[in-house]
Amino acid sequence: MANRVLLNNVDHADLRVIARHGPEFGDAVNQVLVLPTEFEAVQREYPIFFRRDANGELQAVALLGLDRDENLFLDGGGWNARYVPAVQQRGPFSIALDGGGEGGPMIHVDLDHPRVSRTEGEPLFLPAGGHAPYLQQVSRVLGTIYEGLEVSRPFFQALQQLDLIAPVSVDAELGDGRSYELPGLHTIDHERLSAVRGADLERLHASGLLRAAHMVLASMGAMPGLIEAKRRRLAAA
Repeated sequence: MANRVLLNNVDHADLRVIARHGPEFGDAVNQVLVLPTEFEAVQREYPIFFRRDANGELQAVALLGLDRDENLFLDGGGWNARYVPAVQQRGPFSIALDGGGEGGPMIHVDLDHPRVSRTEGEPLFLPAGGHAPYLQQVSRVLGTIYEGLEVSRPFFQALQQLDLIAPVSVDAELGDGRSYELPGLHTIDHERLSAVRGADLERLHASGLLRAAHMVLASMGAMPGLIEAKRRRLAAA
């Protein structure tokens, strides 16, 4: 169970957060939730696919590995990529609305999270009580998540209304007789997207959702690099 409390500079003046990445911090995952607000950064590093959550709702995920609990970007030196998805960057922090939704979004911290420490890691507050640089960065990451969650539902609604989402067969051939098939994934149908015209196209463009859709398609260029990383991991085993 998480032990989430409202972060403040009185009770948590000496709180620190271990910023490095590793399996012990929950980074050993082969798929991670990503949001439209970060698609531009994500697509340069990882393939983006869609899947349905436990409630049947569509969500976007970055593919990090081919085996269960495998993150091919994680090694002894940390997370080996130019961008770490926001959900993994946020560590023990989350956003909740203050005052039952009447106030603005407030930062909460899970005091039982393995990254939280009183003795090592990045300080959250300056001696005078202001936000330390690390907490300022966390605030930006949480903003990306908060805004992304607001955009995500209309993004998928628009894609479904135009029948642009299609199941995709993800088959990774490693060239040594081994192959992987990843079930349950979807993507955007490129031909259907190219055929959108008129008012539908104008709405997609004006809302920024058309750009996000093209980022998903562009991310497929990261798939060969992921397969090559898997080959190197197997060769080193």
